[in-house]
Parts: sequence; C-alpha cells; structure tokens
Amino acid sequence: MVHATAHRDTADETRKVPPPSVRTRKRRRRAAWADGHARTIVSPLELKSRWGTRIYWAVLAAVLSVFTLVFVFPLYWMVTGAMKSGEEIAQMPPTLWPGDPDLSRVSGARGLFVIGTLLQNTLYYAVGAWLFTLAVDVTAAYALSKLRPMFGNAILGAMLATLMIPPIVVMIPAYVTVTDVPVFGWQLLNSPWAIWFPVAANGFNIFLLKRFFDSIPDEILEAAEIDGVPPWRVLVSIILPISRPILGVVSIFTIVMVFKDFLWPLLVLPDSEKMTLSVGLSQTAGAVSQNQIMAGLVIASIPMIIVFFFFQRSIMAGLTAGSLKG
Repeated sequence: MVHATAHRDTADETRKVPPPSVRTRKRRRRAAWADGHARTIVSPLELKSRWGTRIYWAVLAAVLSVFTLVFVFPLYWMVTGAMKSGEEIAQMPPTLWPGDPDLSRVSGARGLFVIGTLLQNTLYYAVGAWLFTLAVDVTAAYALSKLRPMFGNAILGAMLATLMIPPIVVMIPAYVTVTDVPVFGWQLLNSPWAIWFPVAANGFNIFLLKRFFDSIPDEILEAAEIDGVPPWRVLVSIILPISRPILGVVSIFTIVMVFKDFLWPLLVLPDSEKMTLSVGLSQTAGAVSQNQIMAGLVIASIPMIIVFFFFQRSIMAGLTAGSLKG
C-alpha cells in the first residue's frame, strides 16, 4: 500500500508538469542534431591545448604573411624599380633590391612627365566627380529610403543589376552617348563633363547610402514633419550630419576611382593638356626607360597612399555603418 501511494504521488507530480510544446521539441531536436554533427578539422579540446594553440597561431601568421606579401609586393617592386638603373631593372634574373639605390630618379621624373599639370587636372576631375556623386547618389538614396516612391524597390533592383554588367561592356554605348548626348546633342569630348556625368550615378554608392539611411529612426523625420520642415530641409539639416561616416566612404571611393581610372579618360580626353595622371604617364612610356616610368608611378601613387592612411578608419567604419538597424 505504501508503494501504491508513492507511485500515485509520483504520477500526480508528473501530471503537474506540462509536456513541451511542438516548437520546443523541434528546437531541442535541432540543437541535438547540431551538437552531434558539428565537426571541425581540429576539435575545440585540441585547439585549447598548448600545441594546438601554437599551431593555430603559426598557421594564422603564415596565412596573413602570404596574403600581405601578395598585395604589398607590387608596391615594393614599383618603389625599388624607381631606385634602380635602366640596366639593372632590365637584367635577368631581376634583383629584389637595387644594387645602387638612387632616389634622385624619383625627383627627376617630376619634370620628365609634367606631373604637376597632370596631377592638377586629375584633382580637378576628382573634385568635380565627388560633388556630382554626392548630389546625385545622396538624393537618390534618400528618396528610395525615406520618401519611398512608387516602384522604389524595382528601381533599386535595376540599379543593383547594373553592378553585374562588366564596365567594358557599356564602354562603347557610354562613349557614343558622350560624343552626342541624346536630346541635347552636346559633344562632351575633351571636357570634364565626360568624366563627371558617367561617375555621378553609381548603383553601389546608392545602395550603401540607402542602407545607412534605413538605419536612421523614422521618428526623427516624423518629428521634423510635424514641425513643418520640408523634405529637402530634413535631408540637409538632419540626414547629412548623421551620415558623415558613409559620406566619407562614398567620397573616398569616388576620388580613388577617378585617380586610378585609365581607359575611360584615354577615350574621352585625347588632348594632351587635359589628360589625367594615369593617361599622361602612359603616353610617354615608349620614350623613357622603365625605371623612369616606375619613378613616375611612385609619384602618382603618393596622393592615394596618403588618402588611405588618413582615412582607413573611416573606410572600415563607413562600410559597417548601417549594417545593423537600431
């Protein structure tokens, strides 16, 4: 009788605990499956051991060193090539370090390539492209994010679809458009407008800006609308001050793109007095030695290297800004 009473009490306690729901049972089954199927090359226990930790850091250091060497070696080869003589840079097998380093070749390349004029032209094109890019891309992203026009998602999808097309495919249509602008009939060759117009509308920049604008709470804009602030004033006074990180990234991308572009300026700016830096260096490549070309490339790379070192934190911060909403 005692056993029967104990069994009945146990059964009563069991009945008091509700059975897990279907969702809970599914969650437990998925967790059990994940625990049973999570497999790696090195188990967590081996990784935490003394030799496991050493091997892990050794492999990590080796991989990082190889990738760093792959990306930095062309820059190293350019700088060392500028310090070599013409005979040394042409000899086979090549030397990794110049036998008689001479930095005077780098300073001598300034007058050889008229780098001052070329750099001035490139800066002029870059600043104009930057202003037009901000004017077009910021307003387009703001309209798609906050104003929400009709067929806004379809328009954004069409813009992103342009990123899948290789730039060389649209080179000929763009050139035909620049030589004879539809409706207006303008001819834009040898003018900065041939650089500024194609750069202004960029689907990638619009996507970055829209993602950031989406992370801005709508309550701020609604409060401004209640106060009677027009949309353009909201953009200028509220959105732009908040969006400094992403605006910095878009600005850097635009300026670097104008500086490094070669084929398009070569087509639309045939006048030697209006060439960009990259095109101007290539025009005299056949008349000078390889070490002089390397010296000119070193001087041409200095502005972008300075921009990178000053704004590398802004680049990373802007790329991650707006990735999480809230």
